Amino acid sequence: MMYDRKLILEDGSEYPGYGFGSRRDTVCEVVFNTSMTGYQEILSDPSCTDQAVVMAYPLIGNYGLANEDFESRITGPGAMIVREINETPSNFRSVSSLPEYLEGADIPGLWGVDTRKLVRHIRGHGTLRGAITGADVPVPEGLRMISETAVPRDAVSRCSCRKRWYSRTSNPRFHVVLIDCGMKQNIVRMLNRFKCNVTVVPYDTGSKEILLLLPDGVFISNGPGDPEDVPETVQTLKQLRGQVPMFGVCLGHQLLALSGGAATYKLKFGHRGGNHPVRDLRTGQIEMTSQNHSYAVEAASLCGTGMEVSHVNLLDGTVEGIRSERDGILSVQYHPESAPGPQDSMHLFKQFTELMATAQPALRIYTGVS
Repeated sequence: MMYDRKLILEDGSEYPGYGFGSRRDTVCEVVFNTSMTGYQEILSDPSCTDQAVVMAYPLIGNYGLANEDFESRITGPGAMIVREINETPSNFRSVSSLPEYLEGADIPGLWGVDTRKLVRHIRGHGTLRGAITGADVPVPEGLRMISETAVPRDAVSRCSCRKRWYSRTSNPRFHVVLIDCGMKQNIVRMLNRFKCNVTVVPYDTGSKEILLLLPDGVFISNGPGDPEDVPETVQTLKQLRGQVPMFGVCLGHQLLALSGGAATYKLKFGHRGGNHPVRDLRTGQIEMTSQNHSYAVEAASLCGTGMEVSHVNLLDGTVEGIRSERDGILSVQYHPESAPGPQDSMHLFKQFTELMATAQPALRIYTGVS
């Protein structure tokens, strides 16, 4: 069977394959994910917005998609690239195959690609932009498509909720305001499990509006893109520092660092997958973590900010967590809600509730609530 589609990278390299899902041409940042399972959660993770995700595991789609496993109401990646696609899944929970879902969601797919070679290329050269197009499109035409497609800077505004909404739990102990920068639904489920009522607000909600909701804590979610593209949220977090405990994950972690005067930078090829070992510097414990990000906090920039490194990635030494006892801040670069991924880090939600329990009396004094 002749190849009918291909990927053209901005360095001129080509990766032929076969199309599935949507047949439209697209230009995306090309990244890879090392997860062996969880492709449905990846497909519904807003952190993947505007990215073509290369699945390093060779067989994708074998258990189909289930309605209960979506992590957001919006689609995540701009495209998906796999070695082998399963069009006839075997799973009693499945409601559609992966090709059927991608077609309905208008997401281009490419299979039959030498993903092992492609992943090694990205590891060696760093993240590259690429065009998924017809197999007969010449490389110069593909490069023109890439150069004429602007790098999007509005991903968070496209992924965030449009208005406030609520999630309640039985016998709540805390009220958490969750700033939605492109969150996964399992974050809300985990907060509910730890006896937190949750009020979800858009990414550009101001600090005064948040404080009027009388939160015991503020959670800043994951999301797509460069943290410096979200100055509205950074400004809000600056104004909230020291007034209410805050917990950030992934993009939320980077935004908290920026709000305290630290800096972020783009990694060579990012961290994506559920197999990243991280050490907690306070306890020495090593956790296997689920990650999905392109940017990291610069360790040296934390000096003088009142924040300190709490967790470190054992693969490349990057900052995986920060803390500030003074300002009541806890944040991690990885995903403690882990969907998909290992469940080693769910105890961080308990740490957040302990932080809120300690700070509750001070918060009542600030808000005037007796």
